[in-house]
Amino acid sequence: MKKLPPLLVYSVLRLLAFLVPLAIMWFFFPIFREFWWMAALFAALIGMSISLLFLRAPLSATSRALYEKRNRHDADEDVEDSATDEE
Repeated sequence: MKKLPPLLVYSVLRLLAFLVPLAIMWFFFPIFREFWWMAALFAALIGMSISLLFLRAPLSATSRALYEKRNRHDADEDVEDSATDEE
């Protein structure tokens, strides 16, 4: 089975860290149905806390993948530059 890109994994986990607390507050606390903006604010704070505490490994993998992709692009430019210099 093909491995999923780290950016996709991290993005989905961050969305879940926001949507799950939002759904819990929306369905189990009736006051948040009236004050939906407060539920969204609290869900954002809870999601940010969850991501800081539990999503360090996916964040590191995402950062590493982006760094490698950026450096690989620079290496390709170096190869192209050396090829044009030889001509």
